[in-house]
Amino acid sequence: MSVLPDPGATRAVLIGTSHYDHLESLPAVSNNLTALAEALTGPTSWTLPQEHCTILSNPTTAETTMAAVRAAAEQARDTVLIYFAGHGLVDPEGDLYLAMPQSKQQRVETGLPYRWIRQALLNSRADRCVVVLDCCYSGLVLGTMGGPSDLADQAAVEGTFLLTAAAETRQALAPPDETFTAFTGELLDMLQTGIPNGPELIDFGALYRHLRIRLAAKGRPDPQARGRNTGARLALGRNLACLPTTTTTPSADGEPATARSWPSPSGIRTVRGFFKSLTDVRVTSGLTHQMVSQRSGGRISPGTVSRLLNRESLPKTWRTTAAYLSACGVPDQQVAEWNAVWTRLLTDTTTDAAPRTVPQPRQNQKPTTLQRLTGRVSRRNRRSRDRRSGSS
Repeated sequence: MSVLPDPGATRAVLIGTSHYDHLESLPAVSNNLTALAEALTGPTSWTLPQEHCTILSNPTTAETTMAAVRAAAEQARDTVLIYFAGHGLVDPEGDLYLAMPQSKQQRVETGLPYRWIRQALLNSRADRCVVVLDCCYSGLVLGTMGGPSDLADQAAVEGTFLLTAAAETRQALAPPDETFTAFTGELLDMLQTGIPNGPELIDFGALYRHLRIRLAAKGRPDPQARGRNTGARLALGRNLACLPTTTTTPSADGEPATARSWPSPSGIRTVRGFFKSLTDVRVTSGLTHQMVSQRSGGRISPGTVSRLLNRESLPKTWRTTAAYLSACGVPDQQVAEWNAVWTRLLTDTTTDAAPRTVPQPRQNQKPTTLQRLTGRVSRRNRRSRDRRSGSS
């Protein structure tokens, strides 16, 4: 089953170089970064908090770039995504390195060796790692980016899904008359328009297959992909071409349809992820707030539905959430799973928020033996000083 990551436990680093001192510049890369960040933080994709999506536009040093990559890899518990757009170059040993603004051909010290990113991801504690490379190996004439067929093999990382624009010996285009590079532009368009008759969630497996179809139809190079473990089932966003409409009618017996692929609560790690998934339940149901209220039998009002989905802290009681899930049509077994997640998160947040008790000195406490002896010595010393002062 395809799943969206928990936004509270997910990190993304978007790296792009659009200006080069010694290679052809790629102005479209700057647009790539802005649009992809908007998609990842938007309501139909990962809904990442702004602080969880780092943009590095024209980073000046590999050290600065790697600091952001390592931070994301260390902080993520669900998913970490690394995206790069720009020129990709090959060092004398045949390894890939990513071009920074001052990079030069055959000068690996002027760029960022991909193996550094790979190692950082191997050390990550995230469940899933995703790498998206929209890059070339060498600076070609303005508007083109080239890359050989073994790019995916060179960039393979354990536990990740790798998606790359390079395809055999053909060039991956960055047309000068288009807003985005060819590969990223198609990816963004798919997130914005969806896949007709496609799955409810656009996972990376489906994304790759349809990217190949769409790019081939335009006579553009084929992308490549390599998935490991369950990486291909990680979703990048909801399929806007097949979202239920708000005019969804109940089944013949008057109950909501239960055959939908409901968002699973099993991957929820944070409070933010809890409410993101609750919102996805309503989107999957195809119901408006008013319709959810009606189907609850008056147990919750439309305003209560809105307030529930826009909360920042967990409700202290389960009743409203249970009524909401049942009204949307979620089966009782899954409602019980949601209850278990709510209980776990509520316990965790209560424990984290509990103030630490600092022992305070008791009032009217009798002095200790040491304090009494210290006081006596102090009083003797004062009397002795007074006598000496009086005789002088």
